[in-house]
Amino acid sequence: MKQLILASSSPRRKQLLELANLRFQILASHIDEQIHEAKSPEQAVQLLAYRKAKAVADHYPHSYVIGADTVVVYQDNILGKPKTEEEAAAMLRMLSGNEHDVLTGVAILSPNGQSLFVEKTKVFFWDLTEEEIFDYIATGEPMDKAGAYGIQGRAALFVKRIEGDYFNVVGLPLSRTVRELKRLGW
Repeated sequence: MKQLILASSSPRRKQLLELANLRFQILASHIDEQIHEAKSPEQAVQLLAYRKAKAVADHYPHSYVIGADTVVVYQDNILGKPKTEEEAAAMLRMLSGNEHDVLTGVAILSPNGQSLFVEKTKVFFWDLTEEEIFDYIATGEPMDKAGAYGIQGRAALFVKRIEGDYFNVVGLPLSRTVRELKRLGW
C-alpha cells in the first residue's frame, strides 16, 4: 500500500487531510525556516515547502510526502507568525481595512515524480477597532498563525471577503493538493 506522509505538525493541515478522508502519517520535518536566497514571497513559500518535504522524503523514498508553507503578504512584506503580542497587534493593524494575499507553497514528492506549486488567495479585512484587535490577541489564537490570524477561528469576523481557495488561507489548498496526488499516481 502506498504511504502518504504530511511533513508538518500543523493541526490545521492535519484536519484538512482528514477532511479529504486520506489515510496519512505525520512526520514533521523540523527544518531551518530562514530563507535568504528567495527573491519573492512565492519563491520563499515554494522553497520552504520543498525543503520540508525533502527532509522527510529522503528517509521515505517510496512514500508520497507533502510539505507546505503558508505566509501572509501585505504590500510585498511577508508576515509570518508573530513572536510577541505587540507584533501580532501591529500585523492586525496593517491588515485592518486592507487586502492582502495568503500564499501557500506545496511540494509533493513521490516515487512517480514531484509537484511543486503556489496557491494565492486574496483576503479583504474590515476596519478593525483597537478593542477587536486586543480582544482577539487575548485569546492567544493569533500567536501560531501567519499574519497573526486564523480565518477558521475568531478572526473569521474580520474577513469581509476572499477571492480564491478558502482552505489555502487555513493552510493547505486541499482540492489542488488532492488532484496533484492523483496525478502522481496516488
